[in-house]
Amino acid sequence: MNRTFSFVILFVIFASAIAGQTVRTPQVPLPIAVRILRAEDERRYDRDLKDLLRSTNSAIRARAALAAGRIGSEEALPDLIELLTSDTENDVRAVAAFAIGEIESVKGADAILKLVSVAFPADRRKGEEVIARAVEAAGKIAAANPKDPLAADLGRAIVGVLDSASARGDEMDRTTVLLALTAALRARPDNADLVIARFLSSSDARIRADAANALTRLRSKNANETLRQVLAGDPDAVARSNAARALGAAEDKDALDLLVKAAVSDPDPRVRVSAIRSVAALKVASSAHALIERAGYLLIPKHGDPAPLRPGQKAGRLSPVEVPLPKSELLEIAVAVGRLLPGTDDPKALAFLRQLRRVDRFSSAETEIAFARVAPKLYIKEEIDADTLYVLPYAASAYAQGLGEIATLKSEELNARAGERLTSFITGMARHVAPRDQKKMIMAMPDMMRATAALKPDNLDELLRGEMTNEDVFIRAAAAELLAERPNSKDNFAAIERALTLSMLKDKHDNDAILAMMDALAKLDKPAAVGSLLTALSSPDHLVRRRAFQLLDDPELAKTSPGLPSMLKAARDQGKDRVRAFSPSAATRLGQVLSSDVDYRRALSRRNGSVRAVVKTEKGSFTIVLDPEEAPLTVDNWIRLARMGYFDGLIVHRVVPNFVMQDGDPRGDGNGGPGWSIRCEVNMLPYDRGAVGMALSGKDTGGSQWFVTHSPQPHLDGGYTVFGKVNEKDMRVVDAIVRGDRIISVRIIGR
Repeated sequence: MNRTFSFVILFVIFASAIAGQTVRTPQVPLPIAVRILRAEDERRYDRDLKDLLRSTNSAIRARAALAAGRIGSEEALPDLIELLTSDTENDVRAVAAFAIGEIESVKGADAILKLVSVAFPADRRKGEEVIARAVEAAGKIAAANPKDPLAADLGRAIVGVLDSASARGDEMDRTTVLLALTAALRARPDNADLVIARFLSSSDARIRADAANALTRLRSKNANETLRQVLAGDPDAVARSNAARALGAAEDKDALDLLVKAAVSDPDPRVRVSAIRSVAALKVASSAHALIERAGYLLIPKHGDPAPLRPGQKAGRLSPVEVPLPKSELLEIAVAVGRLLPGTDDPKALAFLRQLRRVDRFSSAETEIAFARVAPKLYIKEEIDADTLYVLPYAASAYAQGLGEIATLKSEELNARAGERLTSFITGMARHVAPRDQKKMIMAMPDMMRATAALKPDNLDELLRGEMTNEDVFIRAAAAELLAERPNSKDNFAAIERALTLSMLKDKHDNDAILAMMDALAKLDKPAAVGSLLTALSSPDHLVRRRAFQLLDDPELAKTSPGLPSMLKAARDQGKDRVRAFSPSAATRLGQVLSSDVDYRRALSRRNGSVRAVVKTEKGSFTIVLDPEEAPLTVDNWIRLARMGYFDGLIVHRVVPNFVMQDGDPRGDGNGGPGWSIRCEVNMLPYDRGAVGMALSGKDTGGSQWFVTHSPQPHLDGGYTVFGKVNEKDMRVVDAIVRGDRIISVRIIGR
């Protein structure tokens, strides 16, 4: 790169992103962009950023406001409120509103209420994007503080915005409506569903779909007739899908026939999946047989056109290509059958489940749990396929979860028998698992432990304490989580405390066990845990220190530990609440700033659309168009991993139909990562169909796991970093991917 240039263009995308449009703002000088990015990376809100919020350059003010929201410090609220109420640029005010919502503090509620409590007079039309983001912020603040009296005020204001927008008809602002619908499902205000239902008849398909989604999450029963009409005849698949979900959430038995028809015959798999789930929710046993018949059809091998000739291949008789089974849809049917026919020993259900087990190599918990629900006694007696269950960790995990499901039946006799079978299976691992498979089979142990805990053997505490010294960090994490659910005892508390001390010393690649142990100690006896939590404030890992602060910031603890508030203040004065620069002496890269100014400049040099990733999978290839201007460090981290070959050969460990496909875990069980974490770069890009986001287990925990959304997921907006997009044509490949498929390679095009 030519180092003689001192400025680059940094564009900010504002509220119109939801409508698929972007507003380009003036330039942010590169040195200032680097300062802002570094402050974000360090989670540092100080005088430097405060001064940038008062810059004469509106692009700088907007970018600094976004950074303040990402950092999340309440100290930024007075400055952001000043921007929101006084700035002359609506773009800046919109970002300020978004940032206030990201901080989620009730201290920002009054300023937001002043904007959203008023209807839409004509002279404020030019400020619609500000109103839209203020409504979004109202939903976030109310959801984060549900017991605060201001939450109810925010909820009423959100309903008022929807009511006013509905009255305006075709003149209503689309972005405001979409964000208000999502705000309503977050804030859950009284009678919101009555207003939301009006939008089911909107001429805009996305608004109809989001209205149905909001009604689903509010579990409304007041719009069933209209929802049935949407499911029966709406031309938009997402609207039909969300209507099916809403009818299931409403437990509308009058919609059963319509839902069954959609489940077995709608042309769009997203609609079928949603309908299958809703049929299960209605709990009418007779509806299971239509689903089983559909499953039987899906299990018949299908064939497509012969594959085209490869270069150099001679023409001849070409065999038709076998079409992969729609595994995701079959698993949804299995779940539904388990819920609809519990304890029936239904022969058709068992025939389907046994066939699905075989073709899926016993690797799906959904099938095992369904079998255990339909015929628990038979499931316990069923002979296991040792050649599979002692070779594939997914199969071992699924079988354990099936046995653990027996605990939900509340039968002491069945519990005892399932416990004996699980103990025999686990004991058999020592005899049946080949040495070459031992390392990978360890992945099944956390689920085996959870199944054991569900069955509640007499020696459960002893078993869990024994695993607190296991070498595998995720086994220790699971043991700590399970001990936290047990009655407190001196032995349990001491075992976790000892394990935490050792984990703080040796866990350099993953912090899951440390965090789980801190939570367990606090849950069992928070006053007794104060010493261990204070020690955690010395960790080099920001995520560990942040969790310690969160657990110790408890007014009740100050009563038993009077000196605690002053100790926490001293720790903050020392900067322990910030992310620190990487130190080789710490021997870990977890929760630290890993980037230098060179990295920041490289990340900021990229433009949206200038760099792409071609993801080759067993089902075909799809392209991700990356968005580095909205998430520069996330994109930079992802590109670096891709160029390392990190993603090549990984199993797609998670697929939730009509929600997401997720990858990026080197372990393949959803627990793995690269050995470091990056900060969230939440932006105003929406989670539409094909959005690519970073998977998290909490704020700033992203590393290598990423996902693609099958359909719009507005509840994810403003909570997870969007850093790319897959176009509609390539989404056909993403839709075809099922759990267990492999990513063959990821190739980066561009710099």
